[in-house]
Amino acid sequence: MSADRVTVVEVGPRDGLQNEQRILPPESKVRFVELLADAGLPVVEVTSFVRPDTVPQLADAAEVLARVRRRPGVRYPVLVPNMRGFERALEAGADAVAVFTAASEAFAQANIRMTIAESIDAFRPVVAAARDRGMWARGYVSTAFGCPYQGAVAPQDVVRVAADLIELGCDEVSIGDTIGVAEPADVERVVAELIGRLPVDRLALHLHDTRGRALANVRAGLGLGVRTFDSSAAGLGGCPFAPGAPGNLATETLVAGLHADGFRTGVDEAALAEAVAYVRGRIS
Repeated sequence: MSADRVTVVEVGPRDGLQNEQRILPPESKVRFVELLADAGLPVVEVTSFVRPDTVPQLADAAEVLARVRRRPGVRYPVLVPNMRGFERALEAGADAVAVFTAASEAFAQANIRMTIAESIDAFRPVVAAARDRGMWARGYVSTAFGCPYQGAVAPQDVVRVAADLIELGCDEVSIGDTIGVAEPADVERVVAELIGRLPVDRLALHLHDTRGRALANVRAGLGLGVRTFDSSAAGLGGCPFAPGAPGNLATETLVAGLHADGFRTGVDEAALAEAVAYVRGRIS
């Protein structure tokens, strides 16, 4: 990938909608995903195959994924928590998956009710099964810059978990500022530790805009060679398990900022605005 090319990973249909009080019907979710892909987003995270009683907003995951019209060249990952979720995703036609853990033990316990080590063990067969089928796999590391329960998180803890996910076979690891506390210096410190151990082209940043610092933090990541960033159309969502953590970086804000700084994303801003208007009209 050229140095001025940035990959924007759209997480709104999963990370965004799972936090909205209003539950959209399957056809609206499908349309939202398709509008995002049509706008040129190369990765659109469609849904999550967690237990429906845990995240009722995404209880229709199988129906939504099965109905999405796939655009050539676009990746459509789904979040899976374990082998049961993976099997459900496969039945619905998944060809890319993501797994989710944390850099903070306290957050892992509150969020997925496992220790970090237990979560890695649970993901081992999932990622192995995905790789056996030629599927792309992504790992998320939440609370990389701070935890709502334990406070500060050591960069070494982030590196250890990210390295474990790469060792499992994840193609990419997304490093998350789950509660939106990071400043550019924090991003530089954590990313510098990561790229001392892992290839920078296998790292992504998932930055929240809770305090209006997301774009500055994106630029800090760019300065260290990161070229993949997560965002959510219309700024949907945050984290249902992190008190006071609204504020996903809006895709339209990220794309406009990247374009203004001379980076290429392949995203059509006018078409993206249509997707944003569509989903806003259905959740308001």
